[in-house]
Amino acid sequence: MGRHQLTVLTFVLLMVLLPPPSHAAQYNYIDISNPFLRKTPIAVPAFKTLTDDSAARTIAADTSTLLNDYLEFTGYFTIIDPGAFLENPQTMDIKGNGIRYRNWTVIGAELLITCGVASKGGRIEFDMRLFDTVKQQLVVGKRYRGRVGDHRLVARRFCSEVVYAVTGNRGFFSSKIAFVSNGTGHKEIYLCDFDGSNIEQFTHYNSISLFPDWSSDGRWIAYTTYAGKGPQIQIRHVHEKRLARLNKPGLQIAPAWVPGKFELAASLSFSGDQEIYLLTGNGKVIKRLTNSVGIDVESTWSPDGKRMAFVSKRAGNPQIFILDTDSGRVQRLTFEGRYNTQPSWSPKGDRIAYSAMNNGVLNIFTINPDGGEPLQLTDSQGNNEAPAWSPDGSLIAFSSTREGKSRLYVMTAYGTDQKRLLTLPGEQTNPKWSMNIINP
Repeated sequence: MGRHQLTVLTFVLLMVLLPPPSHAAQYNYIDISNPFLRKTPIAVPAFKTLTDDSAARTIAADTSTLLNDYLEFTGYFTIIDPGAFLENPQTMDIKGNGIRYRNWTVIGAELLITCGVASKGGRIEFDMRLFDTVKQQLVVGKRYRGRVGDHRLVARRFCSEVVYAVTGNRGFFSSKIAFVSNGTGHKEIYLCDFDGSNIEQFTHYNSISLFPDWSSDGRWIAYTTYAGKGPQIQIRHVHEKRLARLNKPGLQIAPAWVPGKFELAASLSFSGDQEIYLLTGNGKVIKRLTNSVGIDVESTWSPDGKRMAFVSKRAGNPQIFILDTDSGRVQRLTFEGRYNTQPSWSPKGDRIAYSAMNNGVLNIFTINPDGGEPLQLTDSQGNNEAPAWSPDGSLIAFSSTREGKSRLYVMTAYGTDQKRLLTLPGEQTNPKWSMNIINP
C-alpha cells in the first residue's frame, strides 16, 4: 500500500524521515459519494508519553481526545471503544515493527492511529501514524513540533491527513462557520470553528445583522446590518479594521461571494424592483444580473462561478432558478411545492441544498443543478432551514427548531448523523461555512 511518510507542520522544523508516499488516491477506502456509506472502524489508543513530565501527559490526553472527536465528527468512522483494546497504549509499539495487528483486527479495527508525545525544552513533539491493520501497513506518518498550545492545530492537521489518505479529499478541519445569534438581545454575527468550538462575536452593533457570507480566501465577510438608517451591506475584513459599504438606497440583502474572485452578488432595490446585482468587493455595482417582474433574492454560485442559483417570485411563488452568466439564460430548477428558498450550491458542484415548505413546515432538500428528483434530508423535527455546505461537500450545517428554539446542527450530505453543533444563549440561525482557511 505505498511507501511511508513522515513530515511536519509548516510552523515547525521540517524533518523528512522517510520517502514520501505515492498519490493518496491509492488509499481510497471510503467512497464519500455513496449515500449508504459504511463507516470504517478505527482505533485511537491514548497517546503514548515519551517523556516523564506532566506537560506531555496532559497534552497527550487532550490531543487524543480531540482526534477522536474530530474523526467521529466527519461521519466516516466508527470509533472503537477503548474498553475493547487488548493492548496497553503506554507500552505498545507505536512505530510499526512491533505492532501486533491481530490484537486490533480481532476487535474490529480496520485502521489504527498511534502517537508518541514528548516535551523538550518547552516545545512539544508529536510522532503520529495511521496504520491499515488488515494489510498490516503504514498509511501515513507525520512528525510535528510546536509550542505547548499547538496541540489543537496538530490534531486538525493530522485528521486532515487521515481523511485525505482514505478518501482523497482534505476535509474541513481548517474551516470556520459564521452564523447569527441573538443571545445578547440583538442579532449579531458570530464565528466558530468547524466543530462549534472557539466561538467569538464578530459584530457589535446592538442592532440586527444578518446573511453572513465568506469570501473564498476567508479574509472577508459580507453581511447585511440594520445598524444605520436601513438595511446596508457591509464588507468587513476578518482580521483587520477594514470595512467597505454599499452606498445605494433601498434594500440591500443576502450578499454571496463569487468563488475565487473579489466580487459578490446581492439583492438590491435601488432601481425599484428587487433584483440581483454583481458588485466589487469594495461595494461598487458592476452590473445587473437578473431582470424580471418579481423579487429576485438569495443567490448562490456554482464552484466555477459560471452559474448562479437564486430565488424568484417570477412564477408567482418562491422558486429556485439558475442563471447562466455567460448566456444570460435562466431556467427554473424547483417545481415541487409552492415555497422553495435558501439555495446553497455544494463546493463539489453536484447538488444544491435548499429549504422547502410543505404543510406549513420547513425541511431541507437537495437537488441536482440540472434538475431531477429532490432528496429530502430532514423530516418531522421542527422547522429546518438555511443549509450551508462544508468546504469538501460532505456535511451540511443548518438551523432547526427541533428542540424548541432555533439552534445550529450538522448532518451528512445525505441527511444522516444529524447532531447539534454548539450551545449558546438565545437562538442561532443563518450558518455559512467557509472554505479551509486557517493556517497553522
